[in-house]
Amino acid sequence: MANTVSAKKMTRKIAKRTAINRSRRSRMRTFVRKVEEAIATGDQANALTALRAAEPEIMRAAQHGIVHKNNASRKVSRLAARVKLLGATAA
Repeated sequence: MANTVSAKKMTRKIAKRTAINRSRRSRMRTFVRKVEEAIATGDQANALTALRAAEPEIMRAAQHGIVHKNNASRKVSRLAARVKLLGATAA
């Protein structure tokens, strides 16, 4: 348990920051899930729209330190590849 004033303040700051990070991570995952659901339905146009909305959200999470930059890039790359493949199989 925090005893000093500064330690108590830090616990408040950490709790606040944790809530913000949790919200941002959840928001990012929601956007990713929308892309994956669109891929599952097989609708490339819908998947592409969802991907265009998800990409900045994923990169913003990386900027804020929610996920690592390489992790975010890998996520975007793999989703884009799956959307592209969707177009190849439909044609």
